[in-house]
Amino acid sequence: MEILAFGVQSDEKPLIETAFEGLHEVRCLDVFLNRDTAPIAAGYEIISTSVNADLSAPVLQTLAAGGTQMIAQRSTGFNNIDLEVAERLALRVARVSYYSPYSVAEFAWTLAMAVNRRIIRAASRTRDFDFRLDGLLGRDMRGRTVGVLGTGKIGEVFTRIAHGFGMKLLGWDVVENPACVELGMEYVEKERLFAEADLISLHVPLLPSTQHIIDEAALKAMKDDAILVNSSRGGLIDTAALVTELRAGRFLGVGLDVYEAEAGLFFLDKSLEGIDDDTLARLVTFPNVVVTSHQAYYTEDAVGQIIDATVQNVTDHLARRHSENVLVPRTP
Repeated sequence: MEILAFGVQSDEKPLIETAFEGLHEVRCLDVFLNRDTAPIAAGYEIISTSVNADLSAPVLQTLAAGGTQMIAQRSTGFNNIDLEVAERLALRVARVSYYSPYSVAEFAWTLAMAVNRRIIRAASRTRDFDFRLDGLLGRDMRGRTVGVLGTGKIGEVFTRIAHGFGMKLLGWDVVENPACVELGMEYVEKERLFAEADLISLHVPLLPSTQHIIDEAALKAMKDDAILVNSSRGGLIDTAALVTELRAGRFLGVGLDVYEAEAGLFFLDKSLEGIDDDTLARLVTFPNVVVTSHQAYYTEDAVGQIIDATVQNVTDHLARRHSENVLVPRTP
C-alpha cells in the first residue's frame, strides 16, 4: 500500500521513508493539505498530515469522496480537524498523543532567554562589527517569579528548568501536577499569576475554553516589564491586543513560536513575495519580540517519536486496532 504524506519538511523526508521501509510505500509531498491540494489524495486510502493542514469540512469531504479512509496527523494538537464531520464521513483520524516534552520546553526557555538577553540584536550587531552593549541589558532569572499556564508534560519540564534557575514557581491548570507541587509550585488563579509573574509561559492546548486566554484584560494585568512566551498554539493569544500593548511600550520581551493566523505562512518561504498579514508584519518589527515559525517540536528526538507513532497509527488502522491516539471513531 502507498501512503501519501502532506507537508513533509526536507529534514523529515528521509526519516519518514526509513520508518516506513519494509512496511509500506510512502509518497512525501512538501505541499500542505488544503482545499486546493486535497484532490491529490484521490485514490489513497491513508494520508498523513502536518500540524498546519486544513482539515475543515470541505477538505474532509474531498478526501472521503476520493477514497481516503484514514488520516494520520503528525502532531499532538488537532484543533485544525473538524472531528464531527470526519466521524460523519467515516474517516478514521489519529494523532500523536506524546512526543518529547523536552523539545518544546527547552525551546520555550530558548525564546525567554533570547528576548531577556537581547541575543538577536546582539548577534546582528556583531555581524556588522558593532560591539557596543547599549540596549542589551538583561536580568537574572534567579529569584524572580515564573508563571506557567498548563502544567502537563511540557509545562512540568519547563517548571523543572525554572526550578533549576532558582525561580519562584506559580502555576495554573485545571488539575494540579503533583510533580510541580513537589518542586514548590503554588497553584493560583490566572489573575494573580498574570499580576505577579516576571516570566509567563503558555503550555495549554487550544480549546474553546482557552481561545484567547491571553486577551486584552490578561495583557493589561501583566507587569510592564514581564516576558511572555508562547510555544503552544497561536490562538491562545489575542495578537491584535498584544500589538496594542507592545505599541504602548510594554513588556521586556515576547517570544512567539506560534501565531494564530500562521496557516498558509509558517513552514513556507514568503521572502520574495512578502505577506499581506498586517498584524504579523507589525509584530516582527518590535525590537523586543522574537517570532519563530513553529519549530519548538523540531528536534531529532521529537520528530523521530512523532514519525514512529504515525507508523504505529497506520499499522493499527490496517489491523483495525484502537489506541489512545485515535480521535475518530471516538471510544464509547
